[in-house]
Amino acid sequence: MDRVEVPRPQRQPFVDIVRRVGFAVALVVFVALVVRVGGAGYVDVTGDPISFLDALYYASVTVTTTGYGDITAVSDGARLATVLLITPARVLFLILVVSTTVEVLTDQTREHLLRRRWRSTVQNHIIICGYGATGQSAAADLLSRGVDRSEIVVVDKHRTAVDTAVEDGFVAVEGDATSSEVLAQAAIDRARAVIVAPNRDDTAVLITLTARELNPTAHIVAGGREQENLHLLRQGGANEVIDATAAVGRMLGLGTHAPGAVRVVDDLLAAGAGLELVEIEPVMAGGRPQPPDGTTLVAVIRNGIRLPPALVDPARLEPADRLVVLRETPV
Repeated sequence: MDRVEVPRPQRQPFVDIVRRVGFAVALVVFVALVVRVGGAGYVDVTGDPISFLDALYYASVTVTTTGYGDITAVSDGARLATVLLITPARVLFLILVVSTTVEVLTDQTREHLLRRRWRSTVQNHIIICGYGATGQSAAADLLSRGVDRSEIVVVDKHRTAVDTAVEDGFVAVEGDATSSEVLAQAAIDRARAVIVAPNRDDTAVLITLTARELNPTAHIVAGGREQENLHLLRQGGANEVIDATAAVGRMLGLGTHAPGAVRVVDDLLAAGAGLELVEIEPVMAGGRPQPPDGTTLVAVIRNGIRLPPALVDPARLEPADRLVVLRETPV
């Protein structure tokens, strides 16, 4: 089963269908009125006068080209009305039916082509497993840091969350992210990173294990709520584990004693607003790697190990080092 939902311009199919059905009914009523007004020019095989019900019956079998022939136009006026009014109405009715059918087929084909094109081009993307409040915040942060919407894929088993993700402009996959099949639909094998943000720690562990098995090189960031489960996420293959409960608790404690510091931390976490904390490569200056001008060195990541600035000589950085720095948000 294809679970991928590709975002596209929003339409109102129900309104469109109601409008077309209303137009078709109006055509039938129009033909019935023409026959009813010119009833004297029509004859019924029963010999009875043409009633409004007879006119509706004649209109329905006429516009649908059924044409039983039990009610026929015999006078010149009735035949002229058939040529000038009823026949164009019949043609419009057929066009309406055919165009609706063609549009449905075209819409399905367009959806299929969008999915095929996405599958053939997607790579180095970021998968967000769980699109609740945490997943939505993670997506918003990625966007604020310059990640394109096309590089984000959402996986969630709840239909409402999938619809929300598509409305937000993301490709979404409906299904349980603990399933290998579902993650394969999200092209996990070509993803560069996976954010694990379900509502339960046990689900987060299973998602992490499955994602790591399917993509040994992806950078997996997982969030946990219970301290006792964090080591399971690390053992499951998560590169980074976020202790959500402890992080909130630290912010609350910091806010009690240093409210100004809380504002600074919020500023650091909100990309695009004032100061920002980023991980970058050193720049080459004078033939040696150095921190960029206008930045404050916070840590050096060397061979996967975090080194504080006091233990690293800024003049002896290595080209492969990753630098965690503070800087003003670029304008």
